Amino acid sequence: MFKNVIFIFVALLLMSCGKDPVPKPYGELRLEYPAPKYQKFENNCAYTFEYSDFAKITNAKKPCWYYLNYPKMKAKIFVTYYPIQNDFAEHIREAEKMVYEHTIKASAIDTKSFEYPDKKVYGNFYELKGQSASNLQFYITDSTKHFVTAYLYFNTRPKPDSLAPAVDYIKKDMKHLLDTFEWKK
Repeated sequence: MFKNVIFIFVALLLMSCGKDPVPKPYGELRLEYPAPKYQKFENNCAYTFEYSDFAKITNAKKPCWYYLNYPKMKAKIFVTYYPIQNDFAEHIREAEKMVYEHTIKASAIDTKSFEYPDKKVYGNFYELKGQSASNLQFYITDSTKHFVTAYLYFNTRPKPDSLAPAVDYIKKDMKHLLDTFEWKK
């Protein structure tokens, strides 16, 4: 009987020498989006540009205002157009106001100016970091007749880590839009 107790004790001791169970970490969601194929946006407005075929364009409230919808990402780029009528400075102030209203939640705002003098395209591109409602914004102007703004919004709560892949994808699309933006003559 004593041998049986010692045998059971030794067997239990050997079986308990394994590694302690460790909970497995949650898997991270891996989002993959298709390589963009760009197409030209033709309209009756004063401008044209190329956009990704991953986005769908719909009309907004006013003429020459559009939404570039990314349904699989639950994202929209809201594009507005204003003719300049001796109110250029006011349009700049309003565009910058839309950016800097997000300073409450944004941890940083990166501003990059751009210009394409041969196409008379000038403006600023804003990247808002942190829990901002709008991550990317820009304005484009020829500084005499036309003024276009664009704002990226997601139909979800701002979670920078979760939205980062979608923001990066759309950022490339927005930069391509800027590179191909032209005023109609």
